Amino acid sequence: MCTPSILFVDNEPSVLHYARTVLEVDNYQVETVTSGEEALQRIRRDPAPNLIVLDLLMPGMNGLQTLENCRRICPEQKVLMISNVNDTRKVVEAIKLGASDFITKPFQPLQLESAVRRALEASSTDSAPPSKFPINEAEIVESLDDEFFFLAASPAMRQIQAHVSLIAKVDVPVLLLGESGVGKEILARLIHKRSVRAHRSLVKVNCAALPADLLESELFGYEQGAFTGAGKVKPGKFELAQKGTILLDEIGEMSAPMQAKLLHVLQDGEFSRLGGRTNIKLDLRIMAATNIDVDRAIAERKLREDLYYRLNAFTITIPPLRERREEIPLLLTHYIQDVARRFGRDPLPVSDRMLQECLRYQWPGNLRELVNFVKRYVVLEQEDLVLQDLGTRIGQRLQGIHGAPGPSAGYSRENQNPQRRGKKVNILGNRQ
Repeated sequence: MCTPSILFVDNEPSVLHYARTVLEVDNYQVETVTSGEEALQRIRRDPAPNLIVLDLLMPGMNGLQTLENCRRICPEQKVLMISNVNDTRKVVEAIKLGASDFITKPFQPLQLESAVRRALEASSTDSAPPSKFPINEAEIVESLDDEFFFLAASPAMRQIQAHVSLIAKVDVPVLLLGESGVGKEILARLIHKRSVRAHRSLVKVNCAALPADLLESELFGYEQGAFTGAGKVKPGKFELAQKGTILLDEIGEMSAPMQAKLLHVLQDGEFSRLGGRTNIKLDLRIMAATNIDVDRAIAERKLREDLYYRLNAFTITIPPLRERREEIPLLLTHYIQDVARRFGRDPLPVSDRMLQECLRYQWPGNLRELVNFVKRYVVLEQEDLVLQDLGTRIGQRLQGIHGAPGPSAGYSRENQNPQRRGKKVNILGNRQ
């Protein structure tokens, strides 16, 4: 087995000497250069290094510029970034450019060794041929709690899962986009679980469920006597989520005045209860989710553009179930087992006929609709009956396509918008 080669790029000679000492003990072949320009010259020569360890902050060509040029020269090159603690925005850009991992300075030998090993293992995994069904479910299903689970059932999803692992470590806002029912809350829970705030609460707020005045008190809380009926102090969701994570669901349905207040909170990094005289410093991770067409909402002034840019330091768009049909077999099996367990029934089989019909169907309600289909199947225990219902809906959809589309077509207007179909995240599951 050949010794993995590593190119370490940093403008500080002491860091290079330290890294070489640490890595050569583990029998890595280490080269060092002190600039991005030198790194690009080395990449152009054969053989290319198995891994590049690249500092973000360097004079001349910085780490991001070097990474971008490296991607042009060798798109498959694995790059591990080194950052300072306050480089969160640049780390996010590095992730978007394809960095496989990052560590912060000053790093300990074990941190460097572990990060290098993970990056090299990911490289060997990427070059392996894709596995075929059936897959060991224990390897692709990650339980989040008794109600939710996350399913990584394809190479594309595993790549996004790796991005989630990276972005979870960077304390920046995340915007989750996708149709209703695709599992945006699931992804939020996964990010929270992988973050340093995992030991604290994840607080969810449905921005569409309350009118603006009630939403304001729900988010910020109020002091005793702040308004009629405020008989005692009530902390808001921001306060309850301190040190943890808050998910602002259906952010696109928030009123314009409320959006303006939220923007000021995000800009100032602090808030106060209604009727309060003191400010409370924000110390939490903010995530937002919506199923609207963001570009259209901004153009129609339903969503403030400045608020959007505050919330989307990193954006993940979850594609609808109809765009990831290869995962339906695993979802069916997992949901049937889970629903049967909760209903006290024996798991039912998935016949070839059922699988083919489920693959044909468009699932306009996405995972939520699939779960309801499974519940009917487990309760009724009659495949013909549930497939007849599914066939009727397929016929209604076809009628809607060839005739005048309407409610019978099984699609909302947002589901028909081709701009909504993202490609970044592949599959999520929700036990509901």
